[in-house]
Amino acid sequence: MSLPSTPAELGEDCGSGERGPSDRLRVLTLSSVFPNPKEPDHGTFIRYRMQAVARLADVKVIAPLASVDYSDPRRQWFGNHRVPASRMDGPIEVMHPRWLFPPFGTPWNGRCLYWRLAGLMAKIRKQYAFDLLDVHFGFPDGLAGARLAARLGCPFVLTVRGNEPIFGRGAAHRRAMAEAFGQAARVLAVSEELRRYAIELGVDPARTRTVPNGIDAEFFYPRDRAACRERLGIAPGERVILSAGRLVEAKGHHLIIQALRQLGEQGIAARLLIAGGPCREDRFEQELRQTPARVGMEDHVTFLGHTPREQMVELMSAADVLCLASFAEGWPNVVHEAQACGAPVVATAVGGVPDMIPSEQFGYVVPAKNVEALGDALQKALSRPWDRKAISDWGRSRSWEQVAGEVVEAMRQAVAEYVRH
Repeated sequence: MSLPSTPAELGEDCGSGERGPSDRLRVLTLSSVFPNPKEPDHGTFIRYRMQAVARLADVKVIAPLASVDYSDPRRQWFGNHRVPASRMDGPIEVMHPRWLFPPFGTPWNGRCLYWRLAGLMAKIRKQYAFDLLDVHFGFPDGLAGARLAARLGCPFVLTVRGNEPIFGRGAAHRRAMAEAFGQAARVLAVSEELRRYAIELGVDPARTRTVPNGIDAEFFYPRDRAACRERLGIAPGERVILSAGRLVEAKGHHLIIQALRQLGEQGIAARLLIAGGPCREDRFEQELRQTPARVGMEDHVTFLGHTPREQMVELMSAADVLCLASFAEGWPNVVHEAQACGAPVVATAVGGVPDMIPSEQFGYVVPAKNVEALGDALQKALSRPWDRKAISDWGRSRSWEQVAGEVVEAMRQAVAEYVRH
């Protein structure tokens, strides 16, 4: 990949300067979890959406990286300095300014991000006259985005994606998000549950919209199941449960291991494959890896570690069922990706999951943190035939292009209202 030089100095004020011959919307996206060369799987759902938006609008991305990355699971505190300050990701220029913040996710993080970016964004007009800020996650990005937009004199659109209710348990974080939500020209939520949460924080319902994630249907589709199982070393008649996600407590991998024991007590032999690596915000991995031995399931659980999406497609095509036992989610893409590959899904009733599994034709929805219900649903999923083509058709039914159209429409509405007022 060829890397451009550091972005040119930009102008004084949002909305000033000469516009080019095109009337395409100009978007500046702010996301501290946008993928980067050090963490290519970080926030891929944001990248997929913005790549699709870039077909309809001009897009640049500011993706700040920590100068001192206290929460790096490999303890590479200064590893971000190997990431270039600016690079091209297809048609999108991605800038990686470094910022310094207090550890442990304090309420000051949003202010620190604002202070770091205020000077950079104040120079944003001569070469890139963006029409609005596009901000992802309510905290810390949301607070920083709200203050930056106010300073620059332009609207901003905020997308809430799932961690907001968790941050909102703390009074200071909740106040910070309420400030951000209240100033956003539009609040886009990836699930109806999150849209309702934004309204609870005081957002006018007319300024909210539910925009679920999409899927890359050209990549996620059923592969030859027998061939995939052979390549992965899975016997033809072996029952396989796949769990995918970072090795954090909130993903509920440990509950699936306990449910696996319940299946064994019912005489149902199954193997659990866990695809995912450690997470910067959680140190649960060691305890998780000890769980199979603690419940007598060590011969039935395999930790696959970080798994490239090329292998994930084969795992989803080969598995009998995907299980997502999360405590909290926004719109978990892994559900539709597994469905797109033909796999039924057993998942907890969090975030957009009930909408993703609208009937038992596609899987089962169970209460969160309920091992017995999880085991019962897995038992049913492993014991019945499935129409994997119908599941795939459903999983592949919403594209990122559809998402981009809805997002750009909301952005244009936000800009038009801002100009009028």
